[in-house]
Amino acid sequence: MQKVYTKIETIVGNVVTVKAEGVRNGDLALVGDSYATVIKLDKDTVSLQVFAGAQGVSTTDTVKFLGRPMMVSFSDHLLGRIFTGTGVPRDNGPALNENMIAIGGPSVNPAKRIVPKNMIRTGIPMIDVFNTLVESQKLPIFSVSGEPYNQLLSRIAMQAEVDVIVLGGMGLKYDDYLVFKDTLEKGGAMSHTVMFIHTASDPIVECTLVPDMSLAVAEQFALAGKKVLVLLTDMTNYADAQKEMAITMEQVPSNRGYPGDLYSCLAARYEKAVDFEGAGSITILGVTTMPGDDVTHPVPDNTGYITEGQYYLKNGRIEPFGSLSRLKQNVNGSTRSDHRALMDGMIRLYSQYKDSLEKKSMGFLMTEWDEKLLKYGELFESKLMDLSVNIPLEDALDLGWEILAECFEPNETGLKTNLLNERWPKRN
Repeated sequence: MQKVYTKIETIVGNVVTVKAEGVRNGDLALVGDSYATVIKLDKDTVSLQVFAGAQGVSTTDTVKFLGRPMMVSFSDHLLGRIFTGTGVPRDNGPALNENMIAIGGPSVNPAKRIVPKNMIRTGIPMIDVFNTLVESQKLPIFSVSGEPYNQLLSRIAMQAEVDVIVLGGMGLKYDDYLVFKDTLEKGGAMSHTVMFIHTASDPIVECTLVPDMSLAVAEQFALAGKKVLVLLTDMTNYADAQKEMAITMEQVPSNRGYPGDLYSCLAARYEKAVDFEGAGSITILGVTTMPGDDVTHPVPDNTGYITEGQYYLKNGRIEPFGSLSRLKQNVNGSTRSDHRALMDGMIRLYSQYKDSLEKKSMGFLMTEWDEKLLKYGELFESKLMDLSVNIPLEDALDLGWEILAECFEPNETGLKTNLLNERWPKRN
C-alpha cells in the first residue's frame, strides 16, 4: 500500500525532507508530480532527492512513497534504443514498461565467479597486443580533459567482438552524445547497443543512476547468455554528482570534499564485472578523467585500488608505460605462440628508444644503436600506437615483426633464436 504524506518539512536545493515511517533507503517517491528517491534516513526524517529539481515544489505538496526502488524495463526491445538516466526514452521511441527490474542490486558472490580466460578483440593494437582486454575484466581509461576518450570508446563499441554494448554517459556535452549516436548508427553497431545518457543540462541525480541502470540491464543480458561490454563515461562526473548530493545532505566531507564512501560507491559498480558459469559475462571499461593530470586525485586514486589495471590515454594515444592489464597473461599465451615474447621485446626496445630520445634532446652524441632505436620508436608510434590504426591481432603481430626487421638485426632484438627462426620476416 502506498503511503501519502501532505506536509514537507524543508526544501534545500533539490532535496526535500518529510516525516515518514516504514521507508527504505533508495525507495522511489512522487513529490507532487515529480519522481524522487530516498537518499537519507534519520529516524523518522526522510530526505528525498527530486529528479527534476525542487523548483515549483511547495511545503504543501503531497509525497507518495511507492515502496520500491528505481526500476528499468528489460527485454530485447532495449537494443537500438537511447534512454535518460531514469529510463525515459530520449530517442522519441515508445516507453518500455514490461518486465521491470530493480537497479543497484548486489554484485555476484566472488566464490561463484569463473577465472577470466577469454580475450575481447578490439582491433586496436595497443590494447590487443600490449594490454589485452579480457572478458569479465574491469578497467578504467585514465585521461586528462581534451583527450579523445569518447572517440576511443566509440571505436571500441563498433569493433569489440561482443554480443551487446551498454553505453552509460554521465555529464556528457550534447555534442559528445550526438557523436556517440551518429558514430554507432553509421558504423552499424546501434542494433546491438543500449544507451543511457545523462547530459550536463540534466538533473544531477540522474547522473548517479546511469551506472546502475546500465549495469542492471547488462546483468540481465549476461544471464541470458550474452557477452556484454559496458562502457561508462565519465566516472569522475559520477563522483562529482555524488559529491554534490553529499554536500546538500550536509555530510562531513572527506578528501577534497568527496563523500567518505566514494570507494564503496565506485567498487559497488565496478564489481559488477563477472563471467557467469553457464551463461554470459559483463566487462566494464570506464573513463576516469584526471583533473590537472593528477593520478592522486580521489577518483582515479580510489579507482586504481578497485580495478585490474588501467589504460593511460595521453597525447592522443594509449601509452605503453603506465597502462596495464593485470589479466592479460590469462589469455595472450594462447592467442599466438609469439604474442607474449614479441610484446615484451617490443616494449623493452621502446623503453630504450625513450632513453635515446632524451639523450638526443640533451645534445649528446648519437651512436649507431641510438639511431636504430630512434627509427624504431618513430615506426612503433606511427604504425602501432596511433589510435587510427585498426587491424586484427594477427596482423598487428606480423606488423610488429616487420618493424623489428626494418630497424634491427635478429640478434639485436633480445628474442629467442627459435622464435626468430620461426617468425623473422624473409627478405627477397
